[in-house]
Amino acid sequence: MTGVPGGPPAPQPEKRPAYEPAARLLTPTGFAPDMTRPASTVAGAALVLLRVLAGVAVLVGIATGWDALLSDPDSVLDGFDPSPEGSQAALWFVLAAGGTVLLVDLLLAIFVFLGRNWARVIVMVISALSISTSFIAWWAQGQEIEIHTTFLSLSLDILVLLALSSRSAAAYARRHERR
Repeated sequence: MTGVPGGPPAPQPEKRPAYEPAARLLTPTGFAPDMTRPASTVAGAALVLLRVLAGVAVLVGIATGWDALLSDPDSVLDGFDPSPEGSQAALWFVLAAGGTVLLVDLLLAIFVFLGRNWARVIVMVISALSISTSFIAWWAQGQEIEIHTTFLSLSLDILVLLALSSRSAAAYARRHERR
């Protein structure tokens, strides 16, 4: 390909190879404290926030449909009193546990946005575990992945993993490291 007929060839964009040796991937990113926040980090933090909002919607759904959930013959609440007071205590326990998890997820989103590498790694591990759990439930138990069940959380976890595992997100999170 030439830039001008009879002239020198046009510069080609640098392509990344399909396979890169581990030594090249593990090369330090360099000390760059003034690096601007990349779109992948912003997208990753925004996706974690969407995951928190989806969790809030799930908790609201659990709270509003608690009586129907308890009347379902397949639902079992081991260790709780089946009285109305016991079912209310179980509801508050579920909401408190879910709220705590969502609060931790919200804090992780903030720390990812601020460029903390430990938060980025924790979020990626949580996403990988969640994806693996969905796969195992589908494979071993035949659980369907549908829009009203696990599809939303699974898709958010995949997108979070893709965004935060990018080179730009890793370089931003490690921009203060001197090597």
